Amino acid sequence: MNRSPFFADLLNTIADRGRMMLNLVRGDEPVSADSLGRLCARLLSSQGEASGVAYAREILERWRTLGADGRLAFLHVLRDRFGTDHAKLAAAVDAYRAAPDDRSALTLHDAAEPARQELLRRLNLAPRGIETLVRMRQDLLARLPTSPDLAIVDADFTHLLSSWFNRGFLVLRRIDWSTPANILEKIIRYEAVHAIHTWDDLRRRIEPDDRLCYAFFHPQLGDEPLIFVEVALTRAMPMTIAELLADERPLVQPRQATTAVFYSISNCQDGLRGISFGNFLIKQVVEDLRRDLPSLTDFVTLSPVPGFARWLAEQAETIPSAAEVLDLVANQGWHADAAMRDRVGQALLPLAAQYFLEARTASGKVIDPVARFHLGNGARLERIDLFGDLSP
Repeated sequence: MNRSPFFADLLNTIADRGRMMLNLVRGDEPVSADSLGRLCARLLSSQGEASGVAYAREILERWRTLGADGRLAFLHVLRDRFGTDHAKLAAAVDAYRAAPDDRSALTLHDAAEPARQELLRRLNLAPRGIETLVRMRQDLLARLPTSPDLAIVDADFTHLLSSWFNRGFLVLRRIDWSTPANILEKIIRYEAVHAIHTWDDLRRRIEPDDRLCYAFFHPQLGDEPLIFVEVALTRAMPMTIAELLADERPLVQPRQATTAVFYSISNCQDGLRGISFGNFLIKQVVEDLRRDLPSLTDFVTLSPVPGFARWLAEQAETIPSAAEVLDLVANQGWHADAAMRDRVGQALLPLAAQYFLEARTASGKVIDPVARFHLGNGARLERIDLFGDLSP
């Protein structure tokens, strides 16, 4: 799934002509955040399409050459120089209060928008524009813990990327053993739940008829998957991930399967964190499976609980059974001892139930991120599989 060669060539031609018209050459001026800021201002004031694409291409090409410090400085340039014109906004507020009609409301809306949003729209005109902007946001997200003042810049990225990557632009593709190797390599690399160690491991997950994988792509990102989900077709709800990933297992004919198990979902692009894909992907796959395999009656997830261990450690000082469980599982090989497993299970089950049913964030949401995602998409907690994944 490659970008349209015609469209890419057209953008490059427009950009090249625009650069010639504007005499955009690097010369001896070093690339810096400040010089990029000046180019961004020229981009916003440009009128012609060719000049706009040329400026956008030049800015993004120069941004790619910046080091870590230069990229951080450029993010601060975006924050400081391309925000909201507050004087213009105040005037628009006064005008709306004086005459609250549709025209003044539109003027107010336009005045409230930061210049950054229009700048990002114009940067997106460049060849590889959206790809570079996703990388730019990836860098921005990495900076937020130490530079929280950049959150206002991220709000503009999030607003625009949510539009550019809405469901209408996404392409759903089945991933199987005939999928091009460059995409399969990315599936191996991006798998975030149950690591894929070898090509044979991948083959067991996507080649058999009862193992499926689906991914969303965006036309402007070519063969870069955005998110993918792995599905096992079974005759019952599994209790462990091992039975789904076993090297040797009985095959299930798809039309005899009654259950579709969504056992792994992985986001691939750090720069698109917070942009919702998983909900759309799961619901689209469910719809397709229902159509193609009417024997399926149950659609379930077999999901990890990434926040439980941390919560358990936090409760150890006040809940004796939590401290007991932590002491038991600290013994290497505890799960191989049947008596020890029984003791752990008896203590762990009520704690796990408490975690799911009572543990909440300060805002009242389910504390576990995976549970919050699935429950928010309409799932219910059907069963707690205490020993669902005993892999190292």
